[in-house]
Amino acid sequence: MFSLLYGLWKYLFSKAEFHVLILGIDKAGKTTLLEKLKTIYSDFEGLPPDRIVPTVGLNIGRVEAYKSKLIFWDLGGQLGLRTIWEKYFEEAHAIVFVVDAANHARFDDAKSALEKALRHKDLQDAPLLIFANKQDVQGAVTAEELTTFLDLKEIDERPSFVKEISAYDGTGIRDGVMWLVEEMKRSKRSEMLRQHSDINVVV
Repeated sequence: MFSLLYGLWKYLFSKAEFHVLILGIDKAGKTTLLEKLKTIYSDFEGLPPDRIVPTVGLNIGRVEAYKSKLIFWDLGGQLGLRTIWEKYFEEAHAIVFVVDAANHARFDDAKSALEKALRHKDLQDAPLLIFANKQDVQGAVTAEELTTFLDLKEIDERPSFVKEISAYDGTGIRDGVMWLVEEMKRSKRSEMLRQHSDINVVV
């Protein structure tokens, strides 16, 4: 009886918890984004951009937004570090892929890294949010231009959204995160991960 009541209470009052990967090649602005997410969605003031250093390994950020608990995993984007990405794929509900929209010379590298991640079986059906970052920098391409270059429809059929942002000043971030949370709440992948979690609890 207790377990039934607890289950009902948990269903009615607990917030959904989602694990979100922040991926992208080096210098795209991933950690700056993570710190800005902390500033926007929590009482904790994130690090200012001038104190952020390149990520070697993993940074974690926990925030609450849109009646959900979000755990962001920010992974290093240097070529030699991208091999560790797949260690986190299996438990991720969604992907945020950050692109430096002002650095045209590295678009091919970004596209290649994105394609490789999306082909991995452990990221099947994970919603994809692409942030066209550094809109505060002259020469940054629009979301539409980046979408055309990445040719997302040819890569994958999963739910995706490309949003122009500035991780430096926070422009556009809220709209992107709101879309991502709504997608995660109704995605097949989230349901699959929830069932997998329930099985582990029972065992």
